[in-house]
Amino acid sequence: MSDNRNSSSYTSDRCRDRDMICIDTYRVLDSCRDKDCFENVRVYLTDCGQEIVDRTTAVRAKSAKVVWSYINIDSVPFNRGFFQLSIKIYVKITAEACLAPGKLEEFDGIAVVEKKVILFGSEGNVNVFKSELNGDCFCGKGCRAVKSNNLPIAVLETVDPIILSAKVVEPHHHHCCSCCCSLDEVPECVCSTVNGSLSDDRDSNKFVVSLGLFSIVRIERPAQYLINGVEYCVPEKECRAPVDDNPCTLFKNMSFPTNEFCSPSHPPHCKDDDKPKKCGCD
Repeated sequence: MSDNRNSSSYTSDRCRDRDMICIDTYRVLDSCRDKDCFENVRVYLTDCGQEIVDRTTAVRAKSAKVVWSYINIDSVPFNRGFFQLSIKIYVKITAEACLAPGKLEEFDGIAVVEKKVILFGSEGNVNVFKSELNGDCFCGKGCRAVKSNNLPIAVLETVDPIILSAKVVEPHHHHCCSCCCSLDEVPECVCSTVNGSLSDDRDSNKFVVSLGLFSIVRIERPAQYLINGVEYCVPEKECRAPVDDNPCTLFKNMSFPTNEFCSPSHPPHCKDDDKPKKCGCD
């Protein structure tokens, strides 16, 4: 019994030992948040969707989902350490049209929006090579490494856009449709998210939407830091499996989701100094 206590105490002491360790991570050099409104953005429709839009103007957008993004980064002339980020965001739009009383047809398409941001990214003076996991590297076959161009890394975080408006416009409508690229520039991986092939008929009606988009953009570089580390400890909590396979029994043991049924008692925009309440601001 004495030996067991000594062994347990020794393990606990080792778990509390601290040491300086070096980690390789990314340092955020600059970041910004934005609330963009993109008006009259053209939606590239499938052949089926284009046919529907040509037959009716009673159209409404149901949902918008970000499916891909492309970020191009360039240094800003005469401003050392600053970079311009050109960001294209590809959004899948799902809509429905009324073709006859009681008859709805659903279709989808792709909208492309673009924004530009200037952020500080410092300067890099080293070339970074990273090995890739590839088992067939004997005599150099299959081995690849990517040479760094000293550019920082740009990161975009965004939620799915809010559809502010949607309408059908005639081919030669006086309001120009906002679009930052042609259909040929839409990547294949984006085109594959819709059912059917996208079309670009200039003499047909256009489906346009206005989108509200919240986003955070940041710029990073690799960095190494010394931190206080603690050796790995074996968790004391034991893994536990359900004791009853009856789904109704498992359901009864779940807590009731009171918050889901609780209407907010405060306006959506709450002040920071408001005290959290049961049904108020979180």
